[in-house]
Amino acid sequence: MIGMKNYLNAYVDRRMKYVIEEWQISTRHDIADFSNRLEALEKEIPRLKVFESTAADRLTQLENRAKKVKVRA
Repeated sequence: MIGMKNYLNAYVDRRMKYVIEEWQISTRHDIADFSNRLEALEKEIPRLKVFESTAADRLTQLENRAKKVKVRA
């Protein structure tokens, strides 16, 4: 005869994947993957700062050129 504790343990073991998905429980793999993704993003920050600065400079140049074109017209 199966006791209630053994029955529940067996049920949870069989359904663990679905329980994790339904309750949105993080697994060790999820956390490790999150850490790796965070590290990759942190490495991109300096490159993105350079891009942001360059884009801002180019935008300023384009705005200045647009003003000059407006004055001539």
